Amino acid sequence: MSTQTATPTGRAATGERSSLLKLYLSRGILAVVWALVFAGAHEDVDAVAITLLVVYPLIDAVSSLLDYRATPEGSERRVIAFNGVLSTLAAIAIGIAGAGGEAPVLHVFGAWAIVSGAAQVVVGLRRRGPELGKQWPTLISGGLSFLVGITYNIQAAGDNPSLDVLSVYATGGGVWFILQALLLGWKTRQLRTRTV
Repeated sequence: MSTQTATPTGRAATGERSSLLKLYLSRGILAVVWALVFAGAHEDVDAVAITLLVVYPLIDAVSSLLDYRATPEGSERRVIAFNGVLSTLAAIAIGIAGAGGEAPVLHVFGAWAIVSGAAQVVVGLRRRGPELGKQWPTLISGGLSFLVGITYNIQAAGDNPSLDVLSVYATGGGVWFILQALLLGWKTRQLRTRTV
């Protein structure tokens, strides 16, 4: 881990906090909106449902791209780039899996949740520090994504796979992103108070 990534200082740290706050808040709100729309649109795995299923990892891919551009050089940045590529591939795979129905979609979504959750934990661990805080919402969200991905693959192999769980997943992820944004905002105010 580079020193710059672990302990950003001065203007660079303030800029990174501000970028992350906006990114996490936008990402969280988009996830919750997606969950609400998907909850009412997935009774059948039709063109609308498949389109929404493809859009969700693409939101993550775009978020990763924005995060990558705002993150200083270092191993954390490489993990973010990996997650962006992974999410793009997941969107393509989910689009293809949609033709096979709920079970293949759950398998692909579950596999993506496992790997991207692990990547999120790695990024959260590397962002921990005095400038960006403890990152516990990011760590919890990533850990839950990893575990939920395993359960999705178990459900997909069962008799009655259902995509209902994906709205819950997106809502939970969105809430954790919003919490992380609020904590970054609180951290920014705390640091400003100390310097005044």
